[in-house]
Amino acid sequence: MTFEELNLLETNILEEGRILNPLIVWNGLIVDGHNRFAILKNHPEIKYTVLEKEFANRYEAIVWICRNQLGRRNLTPQQVKYLIGQRYEAEKQAHGGNRKSPDKSTDKICPLISSHQTRAAIAQEAKVSEGFVQNAAGYAKGVDAAEEASPGIKQEILSGSIKPTEQAVAAIAKAPEEERPALVAELRKPQKKKKAEKETAELPAPVKIDNQQLLEIAASRYHAKQLATGSDMLCEIEAAADSLKERWEQTFQYYPDLFTDPGNRAAVGKIVHDLMNYLKEMEERTE
Repeated sequence: MTFEELNLLETNILEEGRILNPLIVWNGLIVDGHNRFAILKNHPEIKYTVLEKEFANRYEAIVWICRNQLGRRNLTPQQVKYLIGQRYEAEKQAHGGNRKSPDKSTDKICPLISSHQTRAAIAQEAKVSEGFVQNAAGYAKGVDAAEEASPGIKQEILSGSIKPTEQAVAAIAKAPEEERPALVAELRKPQKKKKAEKETAELPAPVKIDNQQLLEIAASRYHAKQLATGSDMLCEIEAAADSLKERWEQTFQYYPDLFTDPGNRAAVGKIVHDLMNYLKEMEERTE
């Protein structure tokens, strides 16, 4: 959820005085309702209900979570791709069994479901191609590997605040762990636009031209190079500010002890104080 969506959810819950949708749990773990639970921790007086779900294993639970999340309307393309990839990998584990065991792979009572069947079923339901599902699995693994290497990058990728290529994201999961932080840093760099390939053409026949004509042509074709201006970079500053606010709010939402623990609160206060001094300097420069 974005910062605005979380605020709206909290406002609606406080107005109702209760949480309308139950928190869905499995074996004591929340499978739906993480944001509502975070709000509950700040407002313990709010009434709520809990619904216990039954799953055969954690992979079935992940499949259910992904299908449930894919039903939302406000997903970014990155979130859709990630959830489809997560679901595919989980369904392979939940229904694919141990393919290295000849006994299990030939079980007539409970035959294994092939990866192709799983991929085809998900593709049909999600209205995408099987290739998309296959690529989404690699993308999801890359996102998770990036998050392990640099906590917070997952939110940046899935929210669309940074837009690395699918190949760059997937490559992180395939790289050695010690190389992943550097690859994650590359994801945050602005993407360079590909230069258009110059079309080859036959050389024209030589044309005779005097010096005066040459000077006139050169003068008509000369243009001073234009450098990027401050207005061109305003979007960069705005995006950085939005990312800071969103990441802080979500961190404080999920880790309330940053304020309740005296040591954490003092450390946060120091960070805020330093940041405010910097912003004050920037404000003075704009006056």
